[in-house]
Amino acid sequence: MNGSPSLASPSTPTLPSMVSPDTPLESLNLNWSERDLPERERTKHVHRLHPYLGKFIPQLVEIFLRKYFRPGQVIYDPFCGSGTTLVEATTFGAHAIGTDIAAFNVLLSRVKTAKYDIHQVQFEVLDILEKVVTWAQGGLFRSQISLPPNWDQATEYLQLWYAPQALHELLLYRALIPQYQHQDLLKIILSRAARSARLTTHFDLDFPKQPQRTPYYCYKHKRICSPVREALKFLRRYSLDTIRRIREYMRLRQDVHVRVLHDDARVVSLPMLVDGIITSPPYVGLIDYHDQHRYAYELLGLEWRKELEIGPASRGSSMSAKEQYKQDMIKVFENTSSFLRSGAHIIVIVRDKERLYPEIAKKLNFEMVGHLQREVNRRTGRRATAFYEDIYIWRYHA
Repeated sequence: MNGSPSLASPSTPTLPSMVSPDTPLESLNLNWSERDLPERERTKHVHRLHPYLGKFIPQLVEIFLRKYFRPGQVIYDPFCGSGTTLVEATTFGAHAIGTDIAAFNVLLSRVKTAKYDIHQVQFEVLDILEKVVTWAQGGLFRSQISLPPNWDQATEYLQLWYAPQALHELLLYRALIPQYQHQDLLKIILSRAARSARLTTHFDLDFPKQPQRTPYYCYKHKRICSPVREALKFLRRYSLDTIRRIREYMRLRQDVHVRVLHDDARVVSLPMLVDGIITSPPYVGLIDYHDQHRYAYELLGLEWRKELEIGPASRGSSMSAKEQYKQDMIKVFENTSSFLRSGAHIIVIVRDKERLYPEIAKKLNFEMVGHLQREVNRRTGRRATAFYEDIYIWRYHA
């Protein structure tokens, strides 16, 4: 492996439209301000179908697709998460494969990257919403809604974290999903509404520790707020938002293929050779990826495989945890190398405070093409501290 120092960034921020294969790596400045890259651009079309912690911004993927790849190639993300790399590949014109150990991540990535008949989507999303509204309001037409036996059964977790009315509305929506073609899309709308309808404070949707059942001072709204009691308003809001985002995405999505595998990247067998990787691996000891969507696992009955996560927060960031993380990452890239074409570029975007990734690349004998750092100065919720991300550009030689 050839060593390479970090590349200094120029003062003018780089936008994706400015990048081509001939753009020098050292000319890239990825330290975008809010003015350079407003929130509406960072969460364009399906990228915001559902909140997701640890999501990297799509403009990073777009820049490195333009720099190192071309339409028609196959891009792989061994930690596809919410599908950022896969979505950007489809609008760029590249085929994409993603792997993730978390069932919810796989569901979300598949929904984001699917091809849709927008007219059918609009009909189904509005039709199921109308049925939930009709049931909630009662009246003559309620008896015309067909529901399966025991449709309102709920786990202890769901009973603990939702007010009775909100839980009833969520369970009703869930019971109606099998009547439609786009069931996975409806599950994502349901999950998004369930996240917002929990008995938690408005400012702590990411990390709620216990249900909030009484009024509280809200740091988000700067006033006294009360816990949410209903889910219907969220189902309505996110239904309309989903239709709009799918419509926007389908104008951009090209005729390419996407495969999302629910598997372990350390051992997965890919269905074909790939031309390169763009990925943002988990940060060691930062996020429990299954736990952040616990409500979806409980509501949808998804498979729980938390024990196979790499570097979860529950294992901490001790020296032994970091060593285990490093060994797991080596296994991921060793396994992936079996499916890489010679000369493939590997783009890794990660917060590497411990400088583990140069060791990983050396162990794998990857060529170090470059190393950039970018300041991440826009955070969500009450987590406003800036930090730096590392972008490693490696090259694989068979």
